[in-house]
Amino acid sequence: MQRKRYAPGRTRSAAHTAVVLALGLGLGAGLTACSAGAPADDIAVDAKAGQAAAPVAPPGRYRTLFEPCGAVPQATLRDLLPGAAALPEAERDKAYRGVAAVTYDTDRRVGCTWRADTPDTSHRLSLDIERVVSYDAAVSDDDRAQEVYVRKQLAAGIPLPTVPPTATGAPTDPATGAPSATGKPAEGVSAPAGKAPSAGTPATSASAGTPAAPTGAPGGAPTGSATPGGGSAATGLEPRVLDDLGDVAYLDDVLSTVGANSRERAVSVVFRTSNVIVTVWYREQTTGSAEAPDSAELQEKARNLARQLAERLEE
Repeated sequence: MQRKRYAPGRTRSAAHTAVVLALGLGLGAGLTACSAGAPADDIAVDAKAGQAAAPVAPPGRYRTLFEPCGAVPQATLRDLLPGAAALPEAERDKAYRGVAAVTYDTDRRVGCTWRADTPDTSHRLSLDIERVVSYDAAVSDDDRAQEVYVRKQLAAGIPLPTVPPTATGAPTDPATGAPSATGKPAEGVSAPAGKAPSAGTPATSASAGTPAAPTGAPGGAPTGSATPGGGSAATGLEPRVLDDLGDVAYLDDVLSTVGANSRERAVSVVFRTSNVIVTVWYREQTTGSAEAPDSAELQEKARNLARQLAERLEE
């Protein structure tokens, strides 16, 4: 019997061809199944496709705050705290160093208080700096900060500037001066009936048991309208809106009696720049035969410091 000649290449080629054909047929069946199960016409379309997204209000300019106790130059502190110069060196350094307010988020609110006393006078300086954030996507940080600022001004009893009516006759929002989208003023904002005693919301505590500077009148001290010698309309030193500081600003000035023979004047300057609100509170208290604190002097010093802080925000 004659044997067949062995051809190794022919046997492997046949097996390889069989495998390729099997894979090809399987792949073709898979593709056919996919095409049959999900035709292009049946692909689901996103229900939101083509809808315009709701507008998002822009964020405020500031995301952080500067350290307040180091924001006031030594030369300015020496001018604002004249009694500190007579203190022993260790106490003088402590007075100029200040006491930071206790806060839980230094990117949202910070403050600092300085104090220097002599037998006849006492000076106290406080800063309160707040960064306002709006959690409403339709309201910008700046607009929310303006609402907070307006409430502070009204609490101090200082009327809002008159806003002229719009060309369309639409009502305006007293918090921003712009036409009201809802046809009514911002919630909780209303014009005062007249000048009232200064008032404000105290800042966070500077130290345990020691209240920090309020945004309007001195804590624990009786408030009242300004008296002759300062704060009267005739001298131009009355509580008023300021037009040369930040985006908006106002100044409050209150002279009051403390105890039987002490008089205290508290001057506060509040201004807003974008979404940051800064309050400078400067107080002088005299006792005995010492003259009442001078309104013009305290106002000038408080305004000068406020200008320095406004420039610091611009850096």
